[in-house]
Amino acid sequence: MFFHKLPFALFFLIVYPIYLALKGTRLRLPWLLTASYFFYAWLNPLYLILILCTTLLDYIVVILMSGTRYRKLWLCVSIVFNLALLGFFKYGAFFADNLNVLLLSLSIPYTVPVPGFLLPIGLSFYIFQSMSYSIDFYRGKIERERSFIKYAVFVSLFPRLLAGPIERAKNLLGQLHKTPKFSREDITDGLSLFIVGFFKKVALADYLALYVNKVYDAPEQFQSPALVIATFMFCWQIYFDFSGYTDMARGIARMMGIRLMLNFNNPYLAASLGEFWSRWHVSLSSWFKDYLYIPLGGNRKGNFNTYRNMLLTMVISGLWHGAAWTFVVWGLVHALGRFMTREMEKTSLYKDRIPKILKQLFVFTFVTFAWIFFKARSITDAWIIITRIFTSGFEKPDCPLLALVLIFAVWLYQFAHESRLKPVLELRPVRIGVVVLMVLYLAVFAQSSEQPFIYMQF
Repeated sequence: MFFHKLPFALFFLIVYPIYLALKGTRLRLPWLLTASYFFYAWLNPLYLILILCTTLLDYIVVILMSGTRYRKLWLCVSIVFNLALLGFFKYGAFFADNLNVLLLSLSIPYTVPVPGFLLPIGLSFYIFQSMSYSIDFYRGKIERERSFIKYAVFVSLFPRLLAGPIERAKNLLGQLHKTPKFSREDITDGLSLFIVGFFKKVALADYLALYVNKVYDAPEQFQSPALVIATFMFCWQIYFDFSGYTDMARGIARMMGIRLMLNFNNPYLAASLGEFWSRWHVSLSSWFKDYLYIPLGGNRKGNFNTYRNMLLTMVISGLWHGAAWTFVVWGLVHALGRFMTREMEKTSLYKDRIPKILKQLFVFTFVTFAWIFFKARSITDAWIIITRIFTSGFEKPDCPLLALVLIFAVWLYQFAHESRLKPVLELRPVRIGVVVLMVLYLAVFAQSSEQPFIYMQF
């Protein structure tokens, strides 16, 4: 059940009025939990087993931590169980395939069975969210949640269940303790957010995917201009796709009186690679910073350890995105980029003398190049794309001009939003006008969307 499909519209038309009717009663959260579990079971009823396992484990582990001196032991139980669950379902086939390649190269006559199950959608997101609860409790940052229903809603809240954002207990659990207070602004802003996200997904991301997939499915058949434009388009496709999901999730939650965190903040306007990661998929970037990079030592123990920690964090972040070497290399490329620019970004030359627009273009170009490894089907394909960009001819790319016009229109809007024009763009008549234009475009031009959300595979 996906936000941009008819079944979800019918689901929400049933769930939302009942939620509003129950908002001041004790049945509000049980109803929200029932709706969330139904939403997840719609994809596959067996998925409920996994989310229940994670929810029960961390809820019980925190209870055990609160009544014993063996707090670290129970925290380890939580971390090991959750990572084992994630590793088995997400990386089992990847490790089995690579182990079989190794055994074959060593002439060992044995083949490891490759698991044949599918990755449960949203697994990485709700496991990381549940783990953050037990870790934060261990660190003394939050109180134990005594209501299992509230905790189960925290883990499974349906707007953010399939692709985030990865919320922290301090923010989301705190809201679940309060009776939501709705205003007309919550409804209108939530609906506007949903429309913006829907537009990003259906009118932009899925439209760009038509050209991107054609080129990336057979890169050896295309010349440099087509490969460059397809890579440029994918850079925007993945942004529109994922930020579109987040906007829809935040819009739905806002209409329910729940405020989810901002997950994207115009990342392609970043003036440094470090700033990019503070703007892109903010909930995951901050998760890795708080629960991996800083515990490893962060930047507190000299340059060698700092760069080691950055490398491990970025490579593991890449692997989080998918069980393939292309994602590992994508993380490695970003780590190397941070290595090369970290000290330079601290200099007065970079801060004060280089025009901001040049820094933004550099970051955008680097990030776009790295997306090649993210999108390519294999390392071989990524290498073909890179080499053909620099060595092949200049045949006409035959790309849809409208796609480029839409991208640059959005890009200009984002630049304007971070300029002196921001107060004008935030005026209610201007915001309403933009939403109306999106609705008209969707009504006249948009086709039925058949593309799944990209980040749901992670």
